Amino acid sequence: MALASVVLQLALVVATMLVTAALVVIGPRRLVTALQDVRWRLEMCLLPVAALALVLFLRWSTVDIAVRIEHRVLGNNITPQLFELEQLLFPVNPVAVLQTFQSPELTSFFAFVYIYGYAFLLLFPIVAYFALETMDDLSTLLLAFTVNYTIGLACYVLFIAYGPRNFDPLLFEGLLYDGFPQMRRLTNQVNQSTNVFPSLHTSLSMTVFFLAWLTRKKYPLWVPVSGVLAISIAVSTMYLGIHWFSDVVAGTVLALISVYIGRSYSIRDLRRSIG
Repeated sequence: MALASVVLQLALVVATMLVTAALVVIGPRRLVTALQDVRWRLEMCLLPVAALALVLFLRWSTVDIAVRIEHRVLGNNITPQLFELEQLLFPVNPVAVLQTFQSPELTSFFAFVYIYGYAFLLLFPIVAYFALETMDDLSTLLLAFTVNYTIGLACYVLFIAYGPRNFDPLLFEGLLYDGFPQMRRLTNQVNQSTNVFPSLHTSLSMTVFFLAWLTRKKYPLWVPVSGVLAISIAVSTMYLGIHWFSDVVAGTVLALISVYIGRSYSIRDLRRSIG
């Protein structure tokens, strides 16, 4: 399947999930109100959007430079240390334990949440917080995303770390493409095999869940949905052989740090800092 077809399929599935969740969790009335004040809302969240966009732009525009620095200059491969650490902590590696439960149905489920569920989980709170009366929660979310990417990408440059499926294919299986083989084209475009410590899938997913809990009075239905998805995504990264347990723990810690920083700065603080 061509890359364009894969992206279109992803967009259609995620769009369907977003529309359904928006109607159920946010509600038509709140959505209509938000659409009536689009310009004001966009102006209020312009700075955090710009900060996140800048980090993402730097990430994609400097990927070749980052890879060269990572491999040729630093060359700090911590994969053996991650493997040995987990061997010391657990009688059997957690990834190997999870993969003993593999079945076609379970593999399809975890592959689905890793790809489609993850995209939905990151996009929906942007829509949900955009529909609120103030943009403070949206600002917090975007700033937390920015911190996640900034710290995570810095770690990817500093540390070479291969996931279980690439470290020892005989001990760990790479199950992602068993469920969705067509996604190989997409993941090859957006991921590097050494970008595993910390798990950004975990950190960003847990960031969404932690913020959902903090804003639970505004969207009570979103808490269990985001919680189930975030935990499923974290588990999927190990079940599919992509991340170590250590990566998931580091990702969760990064999420806590990111939420704390995001909550510590409001839109007014950002405006004052550049004013």
